[in-house]
Amino acid sequence: MADKIAAAQHDTIGAWTKRCYLAGRAAMEDALRPYGLGATQWYVLYQLVNAGPTRQRDLQRILQVERATLSAVVIALVRKKLVEQVPDSVDQRQKLLRLTEIGEVLWSDLPDLTRIHAVAFDGIDADDVETALRVLRTATERLEQRQRTEQ
Repeated sequence: MADKIAAAQHDTIGAWTKRCYLAGRAAMEDALRPYGLGATQWYVLYQLVNAGPTRQRDLQRILQVERATLSAVVIALVRKKLVEQVPDSVDQRQKLLRLTEIGEVLWSDLPDLTRIHAVAFDGIDADDVETALRVLRTATERLEQRQRTEQ
């Protein structure tokens, strides 16, 4: 009986969403480990490569991480000379992050992480993927809306 209850608790959309996220994150960490990067560090580099220099405050919102977490990640990237912090020209109190030449070279050497997506989703009907995406987006938006109204 306990096994059936435990199985039912772990066969929910929330449980499978978490498992999928954790499996993808583990694959990402494995791919990045030889380069001395973690997943959050990769996301910071990805943002800077694709959007250009970004204010640290904006990056926190984009990546949806805690301020302390992002600060630690940025400190590590600055220490590795992959990213530099410069005062924002509009608001000198804000830090603008930008990729260094060393960061650009490392980025070009990193493995293509789209293979993780391919392993997970190749062979799954595109309509099924779209349905899953729509359901998760809607559920997330509802939960975020509820959280905003309760604050």
